[in-house]
Amino acid sequence: MANKFRKLVAVEPVRFDQSAIERLSEVAETVICYNDSPSSQKEMLRRIGDADAVLVFYTSSISAWVLERCPNLRYIGMCCSLYTPESANVDIRAANARGITVTGIRRYGDQGVAEFVVSELVRLFHGFGGPQFRAEPMELAGIRAGIIGLGDVGSLVAEALQFFHGEVYYFSRTRKPEAEARGIGYLPLPDLLERCDVVSTHLHKHTVLIDEKGLARLGSGKVLINTTFTLPYPLEALEKWLNQPGNFYIGDTANAIGGVNGPIYALPNVICPNRIAGESRQSGRLLREKVFHNLKHYLEET
Repeated sequence: MANKFRKLVAVEPVRFDQSAIERLSEVAETVICYNDSPSSQKEMLRRIGDADAVLVFYTSSISAWVLERCPNLRYIGMCCSLYTPESANVDIRAANARGITVTGIRRYGDQGVAEFVVSELVRLFHGFGGPQFRAEPMELAGIRAGIIGLGDVGSLVAEALQFFHGEVYYFSRTRKPEAEARGIGYLPLPDLLERCDVVSTHLHKHTVLIDEKGLARLGSGKVLINTTFTLPYPLEALEKWLNQPGNFYIGDTANAIGGVNGPIYALPNVICPNRIAGESRQSGRLLREKVFHNLKHYLEET
């Protein structure tokens, strides 16, 4: 490729193996990769320096303050999902205002999330090696499951639960006729919370959709599932809801519930392995392929 970045910096580990790091020389004359995350925005600025391209993972943010001080920067590759400016860990609007292109990726770890949701529900319903949802072991067949946010991941979870003969409903800000044609019923959010035994949320980061009254409407003897890095309901409201009899929370990482030292993580009705469900060998390979595609596409277009 004739056109290359002059200097590309991976400001933190971005799930690139050694062969992928070596491949970066195809798109940049100089490549610098850091093996830890920057501790501050000042350190982020130092690492970017005079680079014209940056790779960043979801674990760090790039603020407008940093962007204003990087006059050479023209491309930021987010090695993670990018859905909306509000949920991004890069200040998209500030980048756009300075003519900096920001790209992200999608559909690379979705399968692992769906597998996590199903596997933990099966374990909970049957009591395999841990708590049991009801007095008698249960199958997933016939459960009323509500999916909040029927995007890429939510659709996979809904289809997986349908495969096990669950009665699946969804709530989304926009109706999904194609999903309804497949037997996934639409319910307004209050009705979904009241009707469903299991509610799984799949929303963008920093989206708070359910308040304390909503969790009260959900009631007791229910299962809440969340695999987003932030909660769609207040942390204090979740803790209060978990004090009701028969309620369970399932999540993959502890950050969303206040960390491993928070008041929720150690509760007996909380299932949290503190591992990212979407991280696997397959998702890593897809991530790298999509990041390289974005890099090369940008260079070809410019």
